[in-house]
Amino acid sequence: MLILIVFAASLSARDLIAQVKNTEENLNAVKRQINQSLGKWHKAAASANFENYFNLMTEDAVFIGTAATENWTLPEFKKFSKPYFDAGKAWSFSTLERNIYVHENLRVAWFDELLDTHMGICRGSGVVMKENGKWKIHHYVLSLTIPNDNVDEITSMKQEFDEKLTSKLKKN
Repeated sequence: MLILIVFAASLSARDLIAQVKNTEENLNAVKRQINQSLGKWHKAAASANFENYFNLMTEDAVFIGTAATENWTLPEFKKFSKPYFDAGKAWSFSTLERNIYVHENLRVAWFDELLDTHMGICRGSGVVMKENGKWKIHHYVLSLTIPNDNVDEITSMKQEFDEKLTSKLKKN
């Protein structure tokens, strides 16, 4: 009986190690797929390919731009973006660094990335979801990065705008 228990325990331990390894392999594969989707999304913008760009976003996606007033649903973001894509000059962001975090269900993930852009280094962050076998952007936030030593200067530069918008938002 003791031999049977030891044998069963060793099988369980081997199975557990195999499951952990498999999970780690699955996690890495998911991260590669997400990384590829995000790369295709940025590439579609750089090549002004409207259809490919927006096909990599969910139908209920949200895009938050660098200005406080830029909080768009997908239809609003398409309307804003269309003239840039039509002119053949959308935007070209290349990834400097990216971190991807995957939910245990392997169908939802979130990420942050540093981007080389025409605005200098920006930070993108977002949520991706697996839809019909494809990883799509569900929520994206683009932010300007400001060195801490420059915060006072930037705050002063935008003070008037911020005061007007704050007042307007507080009235609503």
